[in-house]
Amino acid sequence: MHPAPHALRRVVAAATITLLATAVGCAPQPEEKAADTPSGSAGTTCAKGELATRTDGKLTIATDEPAYEPWFKDGKPANGQGFESAVAYAVAKQLGYDKSAVVWQSVPFNKAFAPGEKTFDFDINQVSISTERKKAVDFSSGYYDVRQAVIALKGSKAAKATSIADLKGLKLGAQVGTTSLDYIDDVVKPSRDAAVYAKNDQAKSALKNGQVDAVVTDLPTAFYITAAEVTDAKIVGQFENQGGTPEQFGLVLDKGSALTSCVTDAVNALRTDGTLAKIETRWLSDAVDAPVLK
Repeated sequence: MHPAPHALRRVVAAATITLLATAVGCAPQPEEKAADTPSGSAGTTCAKGELATRTDGKLTIATDEPAYEPWFKDGKPANGQGFESAVAYAVAKQLGYDKSAVVWQSVPFNKAFAPGEKTFDFDINQVSISTERKKAVDFSSGYYDVRQAVIALKGSKAAKATSIADLKGLKLGAQVGTTSLDYIDDVVKPSRDAAVYAKNDQAKSALKNGQVDAVVTDLPTAFYITAAEVTDAKIVGQFENQGGTPEQFGLVLDKGSALTSCVTDAVNALRTDGTLAKIETRWLSDAVDAPVLK
């Protein structure tokens, strides 16, 4: 994942991390758009407000807790503020469910795309679409194009990096199961193993305490962290997307969900009519230019 003071996604003990990584196949493959033909049931009708949801007449949406800016505001997904809260309600409306029909549920980041039946209709939690993750869950089409960024304390050696080569000798950190961690392992390929955290909060604390030289997060999150949370840090730069298809966040659904095609159609409609762009402009307007690390 991520912004004018609005905010993010965060960052456990080594044993827990190992278990999580094994359970969900951390280190997802290069990100890509969801397939044009979702794996949901063929012939599904998308009658507004009458979908085969977990609870009749209700749409259950999940995200992690705490819910950070700029994706959510004041830690309250149900208030409609923040990029992902606004997107969730826009999708719900497109599907025929008004705000009163939306039920929020708390699901940890890694559990959202782990194998197994889901308790939600869809999850929105800065989950990048990947081939590896699609073995366990369905995704909607992408609702946000993502770039990863590096954060370091001002005045540090890491803060002076201008290229990927400059990062190779540094101790880097990221949240477990994220594309941010993939970029460290697969793009930077540092000489030292990355420090892996269950939450971005733990990665931020490690940066403050000098346990890592820099951390990697999605760009909107990086803007919020440096503007509001670790103000003596700076964005060193952002990575170029790898390959021809941009990394995208997608809504997560149960594998083979009958809702997948309907939710994908809803996201596509919101992209086509400009709704997603308007929501992005409002909540992620600061996630723009940052030096590109090559």
